[in-house]
Amino acid sequence: MHKTTQSPLTRMLLENPKQYVSGEMISQQLGISRTAVWKQIKKLESIGYEIEAVTKLGYRLLYYPKAIDHLQIEQQLQGHRLGNVIHHYDVVDSTQVIAKQLAEEGATEGTVVLAEQQVKGKGRLGRHWHSPYAKGIWMSVILRPQIPIQLAPQLTLLTAVALCRAMRTYSGLEIGIKWPNDLLYQGKKLSGILLESSAEDQMLKYVIAGIGIDANLSANDYDEQLALKATSLRLLMGKEIDRTELIQLFLTEWELIMEIYERSGFRPIAELWEAHAISLGQKLSLTTPTETFMGTPLRLTDAGSIIVQLEDGTEKEIYSAEMGEVTSNSRL
Repeated sequence: MHKTTQSPLTRMLLENPKQYVSGEMISQQLGISRTAVWKQIKKLESIGYEIEAVTKLGYRLLYYPKAIDHLQIEQQLQGHRLGNVIHHYDVVDSTQVIAKQLAEEGATEGTVVLAEQQVKGKGRLGRHWHSPYAKGIWMSVILRPQIPIQLAPQLTLLTAVALCRAMRTYSGLEIGIKWPNDLLYQGKKLSGILLESSAEDQMLKYVIAGIGIDANLSANDYDEQLALKATSLRLLMGKEIDRTELIQLFLTEWELIMEIYERSGFRPIAELWEAHAISLGQKLSLTTPTETFMGTPLRLTDAGSIIVQLEDGTEKEIYSAEMGEVTSNSRL
């Protein structure tokens, strides 16, 4: 974790959990000015600490970040396909960029890149992914599937199924999938998936699967706009999320789903996806690169596209679109 986690101020706050420590006491014990104390508090807040400041009472530590234990994950997943090699960073531009470099250098399938923070996190369609320090799971995984490039969309849906199942198991919440790759609970986004691939002779050379999970974000980690459409597992469950445990659970589930895919093809995956989908059977707006229209998503195809019923009753196959907001986790 960040070097400031071992500062004298940090130790004082950790030694008095949930209790107020006066600014005057901190100033005296550390031999620094009250202004310097305030600056150190702000520095800690920038790396994931949540500190309440109350006039005449002082500072109280509400939450402090705990590093992902990548060594524990590696040990638990030794001999497994995913997660037995992990590159764990403090702060990076993007785990996707690092994973792509490793893939080009020949890194094995299942290699994981984790970061405590991304400053240029990548979302779909070139969007920025908000990745505050030590609050979420920001990771990319190298895959080397032996499939033709046209089947790549199947991998996005497969990954969404595995992640949804793992997050449901961990949280007990009825989390659902919004096509093609967002995980939502009661209309608010918890996680996103971004797959980027490289191909050779019409076959996939490698795929970089980027995963972002809002695990321990607090209400203060979301600006007004984000708060309307996103939330975290911690906010929903009312307790701190063990990021190490959740990563391990997800990688294990993902490997099982991949084995089903390779043994039995995409149809069982599509059925699992449909069982977890929150966008099927609901009339909503869809925006493609060329148009926006109303429709009701009905089912997946084996290519990973989705069949939508238009308002005139006809059906249309959609390969890429942004779906309007889905406000319920129940299917009609």
